Amino acid sequence: MATTTNENRESIIKSLKGTGNTILDELNKGDNPSVSIPLRTLSNVYFDDSDQLIKLGNKKQKRAFFNAGQSKKFMQTMLMAAQIKELLEQNQPALSTRQLYYILKHSIPGLKENTFDDQSTESDPVIEDIEVMIDYLREQLNLVAVPKGVMSGPITIKDMKTDDVIDYTKMGTAGGAVPPSVEKDVLQIKDCSADYVLVVEKFAVWNLLNQQKYWKKNNCILLTGKGQPARAERRLLARFGKELKIPIYCFCDMDVYGYYIYSVYKQGSINLAFFSEKAGTPQAKYLGFAIDDVKRFDIPRSSWIKLDKHDIKRLSEVSKYDWFKKKEWQDELKKIKEFGYKIESDALVAKKIEFTAKEYLPHKIENKLFLD
Repeated sequence: MATTTNENRESIIKSLKGTGNTILDELNKGDNPSVSIPLRTLSNVYFDDSDQLIKLGNKKQKRAFFNAGQSKKFMQTMLMAAQIKELLEQNQPALSTRQLYYILKHSIPGLKENTFDDQSTESDPVIEDIEVMIDYLREQLNLVAVPKGVMSGPITIKDMKTDDVIDYTKMGTAGGAVPPSVEKDVLQIKDCSADYVLVVEKFAVWNLLNQQKYWKKNNCILLTGKGQPARAERRLLARFGKELKIPIYCFCDMDVYGYYIYSVYKQGSINLAFFSEKAGTPQAKYLGFAIDDVKRFDIPRSSWIKLDKHDIKRLSEVSKYDWFKKKEWQDELKKIKEFGYKIESDALVAKKIEFTAKEYLPHKIENKLFLD
């Protein structure tokens, strides 16, 4: 069974057909066939202060067939669009982007070249181009990215494809997987009694909290994307933010990469700016680990890791992003540079195994010690 609604399917097919017909018209007129695609670069990204989201601007580029530097990518774009249309017309099961890559990869007759040679640098970027070109997410194109996340807590969902009801209080120490598609026509939130959502950067930290039944003792949803989150975790958190109307906190490492992972959940990312409006959670708060926590909780010096040149360079880059321009974040970035060290959230076990669950997180949440 496919994962997109009939209404969406017909609309997407119509849009893709329209693109194809335009190309045919240009060919029949003897013109150079081309498509116009929004630029997905930093130069075409801006931060919307009112929505608190990273968004894509209006700049576009033309991708033409009769252009030596663009002809292969133009061919790849047409191949991909045609294959997606065919799969939607046949109402096929949802495929991974890897599977679509293999369907389309083959030798070009008469040439010593393949249609695609690499998924990450060729087929995946073309899928993203098609997403922005027709303004539909790949999940609506019947494509799924591989999720990484797991969660636990007082929430029950229904899989609309199988009618299975999944209770995330009964998933044991492993937790329950975040589904590959979390769209409303696939995943229905049936019931949730949680007081807040706690997003944990690292699986190891999430795993310890889950074993300690943190979610049960504090009545929350415990979620991790295992580092940099995949699309499904971001989309699911965005749904939680819009539908559950409960606070969302992010618990990350005290380093520039932890800060950035938080910002990806909250505001979106530069590379997928077109995705931010559908996957950003602007109400999310950064719970920590934070610079002031080092003294507040007397974190032993043995847990400190000296910043290297890459950390310092990245801190300088991040401090220039508009979404980190708030005074509280500029102060935090300045403090960590002056401190000269970073601290991983895993290191809090050096205090006590139960320190994070019983002391650190409850104290931070109760006293609203977070950054926005």
